[in-house]
Amino acid sequence: MVKTTTIHREKTPCQLCPLRRLPHFREFSREELSFVADFKKGELVVDPGATIFLEGAHSAHLFTILSGWGFRYKTLEDGRRQILNYVMPGDLVGLQGSIMGEMQHSTEALSPVSLCVFERTELMALYNKHPSLAFDLTWIAAREERILDEHLLSIGRRSALERAAYLLAYLHQRAKALHLFDGSNVIPITQQHIADTLGLSIVHTNKTLKKLSERGLIRWQERGCDVLNSKGLAALAEWDGLDGGRRPFI
Repeated sequence: MVKTTTIHREKTPCQLCPLRRLPHFREFSREELSFVADFKKGELVVDPGATIFLEGAHSAHLFTILSGWGFRYKTLEDGRRQILNYVMPGDLVGLQGSIMGEMQHSTEALSPVSLCVFERTELMALYNKHPSLAFDLTWIAAREERILDEHLLSIGRRSALERAAYLLAYLHQRAKALHLFDGSNVIPITQQHIADTLGLSIVHTNKTLKKLSERGLIRWQERGCDVLNSKGLAALAEWDGLDGGRRPFI
């Protein structure tokens, strides 16, 4: 297994959380911020390729992504993998295990990932003491369902070219809102990741990405996909984009 490093102290105080500075997220009230600061038990740093959650496993924790990229996936017995969605800063991972008892999917780091660690056993205190935060968790779950609906539509009804365009436009729009790009628009994924997300063979995926490149929409690099024209990708996929406005996080 890829090495992981656990930090047992709170390295980033919630009051100084870099995500709070982004207009993408709603502000906490003073009482909410105090509760979340107590709720947080520390941070976990994982390397690219490390497993954060494993399907079928039980965990005493749930996490908020503080920095980095990851993805959620399921596998068949023969090893075939379906990537369900991608996780980025502000996303909550592990909530499903809190409700179902065990994880129904796995989560893996795409890049170095920092995670805020919360004790699963203290989740009920959030529901009992802070209805506004409980509503936020419901909102987060509903948003994830809506995104998965769009992904299912893409796999079921869009052409291979439209599927790839949608996926890259979606990832680019999310990452841009979170200020994840540092002087470039490179999404840190491989063609295998794209194939496993779109339900295509690696050969078909390669041919599809070449078509997007020929249209001047992307440029493939060794370290990922450089998005040259996000609006053009969205138009090709006939995708209206994500809703604007602020969203909650824990």
